[in-house]
Amino acid sequence: MADPKGFLNHGREIARTRPVEERVKDWNEVYQPGSLLPIISKQASRCMDCGIPFCHNGCPLGNLIPEWNDYAYREDWTEASERLHATNNFPEFTGRLCPAPCEAACVLGINQQPVTIKNVEVSIIDKAWDAGDVTPQPPDRLSGKTVAVIGSGPAGLAAAQQLTRAGHTVAVYERADRIGGLLRYGIPEFKMEKRHINRRIEQMRAEGTKFRTEVEIGRDIDAAKLRKRYDAVVIAAGATTSRDLPVPGRELNGVHFAMEYLPLANKVQEGDLTVAPITAEGKHVVVIGGGDTGADCVGTAHRQGALSVTQLEIMPKPGEERNPGQPWPTFPMLYKVTSAHEEGGERVYSVSTTHFEGDEDGNVQWLHLVEVGFKDGKLEQKPGTERKIPAQLVTLAMGFTGTDQENGLVEQFGLELDARGNVARDADFATNVPGVYVAGDAGRGQSLIVWAIAEGRSAARGVDRFLTGASALPAPIKPTDRALTV
Repeated sequence: MADPKGFLNHGREIARTRPVEERVKDWNEVYQPGSLLPIISKQASRCMDCGIPFCHNGCPLGNLIPEWNDYAYREDWTEASERLHATNNFPEFTGRLCPAPCEAACVLGINQQPVTIKNVEVSIIDKAWDAGDVTPQPPDRLSGKTVAVIGSGPAGLAAAQQLTRAGHTVAVYERADRIGGLLRYGIPEFKMEKRHINRRIEQMRAEGTKFRTEVEIGRDIDAAKLRKRYDAVVIAAGATTSRDLPVPGRELNGVHFAMEYLPLANKVQEGDLTVAPITAEGKHVVVIGGGDTGADCVGTAHRQGALSVTQLEIMPKPGEERNPGQPWPTFPMLYKVTSAHEEGGERVYSVSTTHFEGDEDGNVQWLHLVEVGFKDGKLEQKPGTERKIPAQLVTLAMGFTGTDQENGLVEQFGLELDARGNVARDADFATNVPGVYVAGDAGRGQSLIVWAIAEGRSAARGVDRFLTGASALPAPIKPTDRALTV
């Protein structure tokens, strides 16, 4: 145990962010460089080394949190990194992007503020990279088996790295021009600088993983040919079909899916574009959807120089404390102020968009909305609450409905879908097609990055067993697991 009295002697502290007026002028990560290390030993000491560490179950990866908290408290960064990597291939991703269900399950959180697990995690891995402790781990020998991984998001990368280290020859296929999936083009630079992805890719290349960009399975390569070429296939193509808003005026110029808007901003940062073709500069921006993708749109609009930013959410404003229906240690839906929200804009809850209004040139100018509420369990509009707000750019950030079924991948493989439209799989993450497995959002539906990595690791074990008859790879979860998240 790090410090038996740590949770009594120290309160919760989190990483400090750079001043708003400074950070909205650039695309660098929002946190102050070096702000974490002075507080990390104190925060790690707050871990109580519980007899039953519920944080393990709160995290789908089963991270060994009390162990690496203890090492971080003692500033033994090498051992802390080893325990961190024992369950997580990419802690620098999760430490920056995960909403931290582990913290919601922290036993200290029953009556105090929980340990800042996420900040400890990212401090450990950043120190490990700086110290040169993160090195390639190529296999001792090759199995002679080949595996294709479709998709290079967190699930695909995790599966690929595990299978490569098991000795299989792995090729990752990505339809975009760069590796990373939503990590690359869906996550803004200010949340995670892409250098973190780049150095992981170089590590994986050194281990033997091959990468094929700008290749879409189902269009550029027929699924049947891919199956003949490889001994096994892992589908980790994500749930990339955006939920639409079929209201009058949806066809107007300036109404876009979030995943039409965000990648262009990232391409500017990659140096592919000078100016984003879809920009918030000088416009009144409305973001429909109150989740993390919506917040990404808010932060992006601030940096592009929007006149105003309004974020709409159809559900009521969450409370700042747990409600009885979401008791500890489940992951509660609480009112959250992200770094993007700190930078300005208005958040409006319990409203629904009725239609868009445009000018004579077909450009959106106004968004009409109405207040809504629940009555007898049904969402109803409140008469007399209609109004309109200015909107020259509207981004739809209402989530995703499933994997892309228009590119031919599902049909060509002959994959069965479950009731929610996701690719069906068994306890080993195998689909109905022999040798074809699925991991991440393509099989689970839209979810968290920790679920994606956990599924990639578990699917890799299933593939390894299929190819060799046995596997020493870990399997953190089963497809039906929901852990303590809601």
